[in-house]
Amino acid sequence: MPRDKNVKLERRRDNQQWILDYLVKTTGRVVSFGQDARQLPPEVRSYEMIPRVLEKHARHIETIARAAQQAGHGMTAAELYWNACDIYREAQHAIYEDGNPEKIYLHGKMLECFAGLMPFADHPIELVEIPFEGNSIQGVYHRVPGAAKAAAVLHLPGMDQTKESRLDPLHHPFVMRGLHCLHIDGPGQGTSNIRRIWLTEDNYPRAAQAALDWLCKRSEVDTQKLTVSGYSFGSHWAMALAAMDPRVKAIATAAATYGPKTPLFDVASPRSKQIGMYMTNIHDEDEFDAFAARLVVDPHIPGVRCPALFCAGEYDDIAPLRDVMDIYDRVRGPKELWIVENGFHNPTNLPNFGNTPFFGMLADWLNDALAGRKPAGLDRQVVVPVRGGAGPYTEPVKGIRLPERAGQDFSGLTEAQRGPAGMRPGDPVP
Repeated sequence: MPRDKNVKLERRRDNQQWILDYLVKTTGRVVSFGQDARQLPPEVRSYEMIPRVLEKHARHIETIARAAQQAGHGMTAAELYWNACDIYREAQHAIYEDGNPEKIYLHGKMLECFAGLMPFADHPIELVEIPFEGNSIQGVYHRVPGAAKAAAVLHLPGMDQTKESRLDPLHHPFVMRGLHCLHIDGPGQGTSNIRRIWLTEDNYPRAAQAALDWLCKRSEVDTQKLTVSGYSFGSHWAMALAAMDPRVKAIATAAATYGPKTPLFDVASPRSKQIGMYMTNIHDEDEFDAFAARLVVDPHIPGVRCPALFCAGEYDDIAPLRDVMDIYDRVRGPKELWIVENGFHNPTNLPNFGNTPFFGMLADWLNDALAGRKPAGLDRQVVVPVRGGAGPYTEPVKGIRLPERAGQDFSGLTEAQRGPAGMRPGDPVP
């Protein structure tokens, strides 16, 4: 069959692929290039290499895991399976083409490795199916061992994540703090992509409500203590869900992505729009841009009355601080904001939080909210310092901008700045 000589790029920014390839080679990252940690091994020198190079790494680790399991070393096998699972996750995510055999294979290996670790965890883990609009979304349910009744968290992953990723299943931060936790692949994520459950403007909150319905049917769940944790794009849907469903008693979100989506899809890495169009199954860029413009939480903000925690990087290129503050300022319920000093999109394993995985602090906050320690009228803003402070326990600031955040009062222009004419900002030039 002759090759089409007039192939049109699906997205205008696809002509920046050479820049993304260069950044992949030099930084080992595909997004958030302000961060230092490599996501990819040095062998990956272009974006197209990601799936096959990572598959070799994951298969190597999986082979060791199976040998450890055969030798009777279950916990060692589980740790290895977890490592392999996360590498397979990134390998499959780099393919944004429906029905691609390599994506299907790599996604299947991710599920297989996660299933391999489940029997060795220190708490019960279940792979669950949640009925949703004629199909079902897949979830992973982590249960507090021995708990007759306990509060529960619905965890909503980001657009570069799946239900298997980010929260360590072998040291689960929510379970360790007495909270059952259900992770889901909502529309456009993980297994839902494989099943062609694409993201629309409003179906993710409905899927999340179906997940809450599922939790409410579990005898070990205290249905009066349902909470939500949203990470990255999951923070957007957590906000919408909290406004729509009174069963949600508190939300704790991180890597905030509440505001307009222009920074995500048109300013940050080209990968974001490539993945976004795959998640929605929209192949016309103008149509997708119109969709993204409507993807805002603004209509939901007045309905968020439960305690809400926001965590945002000071220099997040995906969710600029000004956009986060715009949403935060309009939330009416008890609220708290952690601004990660010098931080970008990912707050985990940073010195600001003592180089911890960070999610345990979200769990603590949710437990405090359920215990009534986040009273009406709460408005606490903390700049979490890189060093020298007490993490999120640092004393709040007067404001997030200079000079208030430095502990100084702002009184406007000085006499020297105003000059003899006494001009003020906005005055017409004489």
